[in-house]
Amino acid sequence: MTTTHGISVDVQTPDGVADAYVAYPDDGAAHPGVLVIQDGFGLRPSLRSLADRIAAHGYTVLLPNAYYRHGRAPVIELPDFIDPEERPEIFGQVFPMIRALTPELLRSDAGAYLEWLAASPLVSGEKVGVTGYCMGARLAVLVAAIFPEQVAAVAGFHGGPLVTDTPDSPHLAVGEITAELYFAHAGEDHHMTPEHIDQFDKALAAAGVRHRTEVYEGAQHGYTQADTSAYDPAAAERHYRELLALFDRNLH
Repeated sequence: MTTTHGISVDVQTPDGVADAYVAYPDDGAAHPGVLVIQDGFGLRPSLRSLADRIAAHGYTVLLPNAYYRHGRAPVIELPDFIDPEERPEIFGQVFPMIRALTPELLRSDAGAYLEWLAASPLVSGEKVGVTGYCMGARLAVLVAAIFPEQVAAVAGFHGGPLVTDTPDSPHLAVGEITAELYFAHAGEDHHMTPEHIDQFDKALAAAGVRHRTEVYEGAQHGYTQADTSAYDPAAAERHYRELLALFDRNLH
């Protein structure tokens, strides 16, 4: 792995300015672009470290603050270690922001993020990879469906909900996707039941989407997030192996 630089940038969107973190190798070359979509807790040091690790494998990584309409990161005050059982009020703060991020707003925001990557001298190639965590996995599917010509690879980890009974359910949008998908569900996750996983897989197969889905048995929702009580080091390392292999296949 190479060493990386990390900088803060502002990305102009139709609705304002999204603050973001960019990580990239310090070798002076341009590299394929990756968009990281946050989990529900938002842009914070542990997610910056995750972006750094992806960048160290030869990618220019954009990690925007998806909650920018509510303020610059950190939008809410978070402890260094997040245990939702001890701090249930955190969910009360983030759920309204999650619900406010509609597919229509995602379309304009993601379009701005992809434009930033396309215009950056740090980025090579015409297509990007997208990875999302928790709510970000759901949004990553929608981004791939909205921008199929720009997204070559999508990964989602402990994501949900990917199957709902609403017209904007991600599993109903997969027919537009041209990217290769990899999704790793948590074995202990009420957001994605075995029935949901089966329904999501069947939708991908029916649409002819190249994909692989796995269940990380015993892992909890949030297993990749090193600053939370759900963190599972073995599952997190497995996630990096699969994520980087997916990007290497499709972006290099």
